[in-house]
Amino acid sequence: MIARVRAGEPEAYAELVRAHTGIALRAAAALGAGADAEDVVQQAFVKAYCSLGRFRAGAAFKPWLLSIVANETRNTVRTAARQRTLAGREAAFAEAEPLIPEATDPATATLKSERRTALLAALEKLSAEHRLVVTYRYLLEMDEPETAQALGWPRGTVKSRLNRALRKLSRLLPGLEPWEGGDERE
Repeated sequence: MIARVRAGEPEAYAELVRAHTGIALRAAAALGAGADAEDVVQQAFVKAYCSLGRFRAGAAFKPWLLSIVANETRNTVRTAARQRTLAGREAAFAEAEPLIPEATDPATATLKSERRTALLAALEKLSAEHRLVVTYRYLLEMDEPETAQALGWPRGTVKSRLNRALRKLSRLLPGLEPWEGGDERE
């Protein structure tokens, strides 16, 4: 696909944009872009297009793009010079997710919402590096090599920081039981 873009085929880049817009929006929102998430993603796609000459042949596009999204998000937040509140991040993150009907049981939906709020509040208490590695690995559902590539860290660093972050989260959320099946990725 990248070869087609480099060859000047406009539809090839449009395909890349369509395929990665959802995850890019979720990344921008999860990393603090809030209402600016769409602008951040648009700017990231422009920068990615302009930087395709530096894209390594054979590398995965998604982690490379998400590292650009992360940098754009940091720049946007820094330029705005305002601290996003947890409620603002939660609203932006929820808006970026696909609209899938909630459980028909209001109690289940309420419990899920409370768990999500508690998890996001605990994530706020982590260091920036720990928050990033948890966000990429679990909220954006990237595997370990993709997380390492997107963050520009060695895989061992991803493993160790993820381990420390998860231990700290377990201390911050002692009463949070996993969902059935043990999957804690919400």
